[in-house]
Amino acid sequence: MTKYSTESSGGSSEGSSCELCGEATDSLELANVAGAKLHVCTECAPHDDAQTHSQSRSDASTTETSRRQRTAQNQAQMYDQVTGDSTHWEEGGTEYESDQLPYLVSDYGEQAESARQQAGLTVEELATELGIEKAEIMAVEQGRATRAGIGGTVIRTLESRLSVTLRQKSETSS
Repeated sequence: MTKYSTESSGGSSEGSSCELCGEATDSLELANVAGAKLHVCTECAPHDDAQTHSQSRSDASTTETSRRQRTAQNQAQMYDQVTGDSTHWEEGGTEYESDQLPYLVSDYGEQAESARQQAGLTVEELATELGIEKAEIMAVEQGRATRAGIGGTVIRTLESRLSVTLRQKSETSS
């Protein structure tokens, strides 16, 4: 079992045991592990909080970039699993600049769902009629259009078919 050092135990760092794993060794170094100062062997030295923090600060930008890449890859895989179709990624990609999601009214999801129900349509029927993925309509109705990457074309198409306002009105809206 490990013991916690107070650095005043009288023991020396030479010819002792690692205070983290208990291994007997001739070379120990002082490390701060979870707030305790311990004499540790070279195997346990990477657990030193000071080393971990300085390394994580230097790798922060690389880690953030990697995290964003993994997130994008996971979202693409989830989309492909839901739709069962990955060809959209190869067919010219998406032109985000020309199909930006407009600013939406605060309750756009509830309004879209209510208008669809008043029109007497199911999500499947509306998707088929408009040539829009069912998952896209559901994302709009659930108020997660931004996270689902819904384009402005989908919003304008729903507004037109359901006679509902989902976009905030401004001088520049079309």
